[in-house]
Amino acid sequence: MWKKEDAKPSESSAAASTAFGTTQSPDAPSSNSLPVSPRAAACISRGIKIRGEVTGTEDLFVDGQVEGKLNLTANSCLTIGPNGEVKADLNAREIIVRGKVEGKITARDKLQIWSTGQITGEVQTDRLAIEDGALLRGKVEAGKQITKPAETKAAAATATSKAAPQSTGVNSGTAAD
Repeated sequence: MWKKEDAKPSESSAAASTAFGTTQSPDAPSSNSLPVSPRAAACISRGIKIRGEVTGTEDLFVDGQVEGKLNLTANSCLTIGPNGEVKADLNAREIIVRGKVEGKITARDKLQIWSTGQITGEVQTDRLAIEDGALLRGKVEAGKQITKPAETKAAAATATSKAAPQSTGVNSGTAAD
């Protein structure tokens, strides 16, 4: 049976939290915490430097330094925090920039650039939101992408369907004679 006394932190854990500089209870929200997606599974925090390729299927919050590639598949959201410095190609469903990014950005659904965000490079997205004070330098392609091969196939199918009734009409006309 669960008892309220069992849920209280022990004296040793209270001493450990004081030693590490935290005086709040674990359940109390931090006043300086950053808003992160409720399903955020990974964080590259301040002071962490990564060089190379980072891939995944979960949400990612980057507040450190990354050089290389960040590729999030599936329904993932990539957030570059206010202290984040990224020199990489970014690919995710949704990208939120609050720090500095240099490279090619591909946001399959949406790109948000907050007032503290700075982007230098190439941007491709369906939807783009830029707050006052944000910085964006480079090439931008925003809006639904129209694929030319699909248009060509659709035009060919339309031409074929229009040609078919005409030939049928000629055949029926010849059969009547």
